[in-house]
Amino acid sequence: MRIRRMSFLLAVILLAVGVMNGDSPEQKREKTRKMAAQTLQDLYKLRPTAQAAIQKSAGYAVFNNMSANVLLLSTARGAGVAVHSQTKKETFMKMVSAGAGLGVGVKDYRVIFIFGNEKALARFLDSGWSGSAQTDAAAKAGKSGAAYSGAVEVEPGVWVYQITKNGLALQVTVQGTKYYEDEDLNKGL
Repeated sequence: MRIRRMSFLLAVILLAVGVMNGDSPEQKREKTRKMAAQTLQDLYKLRPTAQAAIQKSAGYAVFNNMSANVLLLSTARGAGVAVHSQTKKETFMKMVSAGAGLGVGVKDYRVIFIFGNEKALARFLDSGWSGSAQTDAAAKAGKSGAAYSGAVEVEPGVWVYQITKNGLALQVTVQGTKYYEDEDLNKGL
């Protein structure tokens, strides 16, 4: 009976997350900008050295994500913005994720990418980024030093911070994630 209630609750949450609101593209862009600014402020409070790392980077991206895990299925979706540090050009993006594994829960979290060089930023903007469970990534020490304290290097020149806003999840999953350009929000920019 408990599992049935939890499954129903998660289905309702997923439906609520999936329902599109009537915001215009400009309103969606503004909400994304506000989310990104607040997320960066939260990151700087948690990891003060991250601010200098972002300022020195080729660019960064900030995403909000909502994930749900119901028994053997794990899904997530979100949106965000990538910013080229030098030109300040914004590219609005989406993310989707799916996976399999044992668990139950819902989690609201933010992901911040820092691109250490132009090549890494261009690769992200051109083809997005696909990844799997964080257990596949290894934190790098040594050369990265304190600038990326608390971040995980997911590939050469790309570091990721994750901030869990709220939620509770008990899960072990193998997950695939794709970040890609939001064509609707980038029209006319």
